[in-house]
Amino acid sequence: MLIDASGLIIGRLGTFAAKKALLGERVDIINCEKAVISGKKEDVFARYKQKRDRGVPKKGPFIPRMPDRFVRRIIRGMLPMAKPRGKEAYKKIICHIGVPEKFKGKAADIVPKANADKLLTLKKVKVGDVCKFLGAKWYEVE
Repeated sequence: MLIDASGLIIGRLGTFAAKKALLGERVDIINCEKAVISGKKEDVFARYKQKRDRGVPKKGPFIPRMPDRFVRRIIRGMLPMAKPRGKEAYKKIICHIGVPEKFKGKAADIVPKANADKLLTLKKVKVGDVCKFLGAKWYEVE
C-alpha cells in the first residue's frame, strides 16, 4: 500500500497505517515532510522543544529530526511494541522524504478521514517545519 502524506493529519494517518500494518500489509508513506500537525505553530514548536530538552543527551529521550523518522516514530506509538505482532508490523512501515524513483508514476491510496482541509481550525504546521526547527539538515525535494 502506498500513501501520499501531503496535506494529511499525522495522527489520523498514523492510526490508518498502524491498522494496515497490523493486518499484515506493507505500508509505504511518501512526502512525509508535507504531513500536518494541527495547532498553533508556537505551541507545536514549544511542545517538541520541551520534549527534546527533557532529560540528558546520553540517556534520552531521543526525538528524531528527519521527517521520515519523525513520522515513523509517531506511528510506532500506535503499535503494541511489547508484543511480537507489533514489532512485525513496525518493520512493515516504511516512510520516505519526497517521492523515491521506484514510486514515481504509481497511484497513491487516499486516506479520506485524514485530510487536513476538514480541520475546523486553520492553525496547522507541516512536519518538515517542525523537523527544521529541531535541527534537521535535509533539502526539500520538489
